[in-house]
Amino acid sequence: MADPSPDTEDALHEQRDWLLVTLSCIGDAVITTDLAGRVTFLNPVAESLTGWTQDAVGQPLDRVIRLINEESRQPVEIPTVEALREDRPVKLASHSLLIAKDGTERSISDSAAPITNDRGEVAGVVLVFRDITERRKTERALDKALAYADDIIATLREPFVVLDSDLRIKTANRSFYDTFKATKGETENHFLYDLGNGQWDIPGLRKLLDEVLSRNQSVHDFEVEHSFPELGRKTMVLNARPFPPDSKHPELILLAVEDVSAVRARADELAEACRHKDEFLATLAHELRNPLSPIRNSVHYLGLDGLTEGDVKAAREVINRQVAIMVRLIDDLLDVSRISRDKLDVRKERVQLATVVESAVESSRPLLQQCGHELTVDLPPETFYLDADPIRLAQVFLNLLNNAAKYTNRGGQISLSAHREGSDAVVSVRDNGIGIPSDMLSGVFDMFTQVDRSLERSQGGLGIGLTLVRRLVEMHDGSIEARSEGLKKGSEFVIRLPLLASPPTEKLEGNALPTAMRLSHGRILVVDDNKDAAHSLAMLLRLKGNDIRTAHDGVEALEVAEEFHPEIVLLDIGLPKLNGYDVARRIRQQPWGQDVLLVALTGWGNDQDRRLSQEAGFNFHTVKPVDLPALEELLAGAK
Repeated sequence: MADPSPDTEDALHEQRDWLLVTLSCIGDAVITTDLAGRVTFLNPVAESLTGWTQDAVGQPLDRVIRLINEESRQPVEIPTVEALREDRPVKLASHSLLIAKDGTERSISDSAAPITNDRGEVAGVVLVFRDITERRKTERALDKALAYADDIIATLREPFVVLDSDLRIKTANRSFYDTFKATKGETENHFLYDLGNGQWDIPGLRKLLDEVLSRNQSVHDFEVEHSFPELGRKTMVLNARPFPPDSKHPELILLAVEDVSAVRARADELAEACRHKDEFLATLAHELRNPLSPIRNSVHYLGLDGLTEGDVKAAREVINRQVAIMVRLIDDLLDVSRISRDKLDVRKERVQLATVVESAVESSRPLLQQCGHELTVDLPPETFYLDADPIRLAQVFLNLLNNAAKYTNRGGQISLSAHREGSDAVVSVRDNGIGIPSDMLSGVFDMFTQVDRSLERSQGGLGIGLTLVRRLVEMHDGSIEARSEGLKKGSEFVIRLPLLASPPTEKLEGNALPTAMRLSHGRILVVDDNKDAAHSLAMLLRLKGNDIRTAHDGVEALEVAEEFHPEIVLLDIGLPKLNGYDVARRIRQQPWGQDVLLVALTGWGNDQDRRLSQEAGFNFHTVKPVDLPALEELLAGAK
């Protein structure tokens, strides 16, 4: 064969240059190799994607191009190999990643084809590929979204329907079929408003779906509420959303159905509870201001000159009565907390019903006399024994008597009677007061409920007494019932309590206090961070002939006690620097502290606080404000 002429060679060089320029300008990456698989050319796009420059020329292609599967991370054969082997164009396997020279990974699609010379012989291979990373991200996101959508629709607990733009049902989940008692055959490809004999032909839903399809930008809340008579008047929220969300002409509508019947009922309950709470707080503020006014007046009165002993006594009695009222209110507040946390505690023992009733009547007598009521107590001659907490059970009868006094007009008739019915003691507290409306009988034991909140009944209390009564009765394995024929016809509360059949046994209790204590003219340490409280109590005890020291924080208490060696320590719990529990423990660790009488005198009075004080070494736990006669009795009992 003759050698090509100079003109032919020039033409070939020109054609080759033109081809290289063309390959360099196209948007896809192009790499060519010879028969041995060595790179003979790569265009700028290939340089950018592989990280190689013209230094790749002459390099084996498998060094320049590294491919792995994006799922398995295993190597993928470069399609040039198969193209040379099969002598045909070959496409790259799907989901392949190109690993660039710097380690960057890109999703690519590519193909390879043999290069033939003018004699029809294979002279090499050309590899053409492009970066499809963003497309693969979109594809993966779409695949994931579709998978999620299928799973969500299948597993949603609430009914869910997918509608097309003609409002025909494409699919629905099992919850929809179960809730609306429908089958797939009755649902799929059917017009929504024709379902269930027209139960879905709802004006509000029609308007909602029209707005969704029209992409009404003024609509922000794509839902409507409806009660389906076929479901027993259940309240449902129908929520519709277009799909795709940003499309001006949505292809689908996603319709979710949520049963909010329980939520609506709970919301009504919470609103009622909130109303009761607001009324309670208003009542609390009113009830607290009532005793504060006479206390303040009496304090100012005691500051006047020329008072007689009778004047001072009268002012002191006013303060004493009003403080007792405030103590009762605070106790009620504590009982609210205990009821809410189910922390009410009863300490049962064998008691006589008559003894408990007598205690309640004695406590209620001042209010009954103040209101001018006549109380009749009718107990059987038979002795009734109960397994009960005498203090808590007396609280039950006291609450009922006080309620009767408050809700009965002046000069009313109140009775307390008891009799046996089978194995139960039945106690009735009856009055001829304002009565209870029939619509309130079922809720009269609810928290913060009061039958009459009129201003003239300023002794209405906090509205928790009957709630506490019911809970305490239930804790004694009993029951309580409210009865009334209506307004102005009086009320009756009937309590049933199980009786003890066996006769009482003697119970001997040992005195756990140290026998070495002698408190006449004793040494007493008063510890309280409220200096007025500490000094006023110290003055009272000093007048009784005791030697008194005071301290106002935990560290000072230990220092004074170490020097003073008190016989009694009246110790607050909430102290700065060192709390009362720790002070008590450290006193008990001292040789002189073994026989000290430790009395917790604190504002903390729940069962947990009492348990902690006992564990810390206290002998007694009393709650502020201290009742001086009770404290004197407690101290006298320690002699």
